[in-house]
Amino acid sequence: MKPVAILFFFLSLSSSVFAAKEVKELQIGVKYKPESCEIKARKGDTVRVHYRGKLTDGTVFDSSFERGDPISFELGTGQVIKGWDQGLLGTCVGEKRKLKIPAKLGYGEQGSPPTIPGGATLIFETELVEILGRNSKAEDEEL
Repeated sequence: MKPVAILFFFLSLSSSVFAAKEVKELQIGVKYKPESCEIKARKGDTVRVHYRGKLTDGTVFDSSFERGDPISFELGTGQVIKGWDQGLLGTCVGEKRKLKIPAKLGYGEQGSPPTIPGGATLIFETELVEILGRNSKAEDEEL
């Protein structure tokens, strides 16, 4: 094989490997689920979540784990990025998920300078710490 052809082959191969890190749709990976799940997070719940946010190159841009201070927000109401509103629905207290969030469900083409570039796929390791304001399984069954 000619050197130019070999170079072209490896360049095309490497670009497809890097492109594979960028996702087009939300990907949800359950890393740990408690044996007992009495209440699942649903739209309108105020939840407390620990998280570690990374770019596809592994750069950590934010982490509540290191601060020891989980974030609180109302799920499904636009207080956080869409990837979180969608990716945390149905989560049990104590459950750990890995969310791969495409730019369209994250910070879009504009990004969040200086830490998150435009068009970035985001990877979040999350743990649902608490669902606030709910105390019975019956509320889940009303839906």
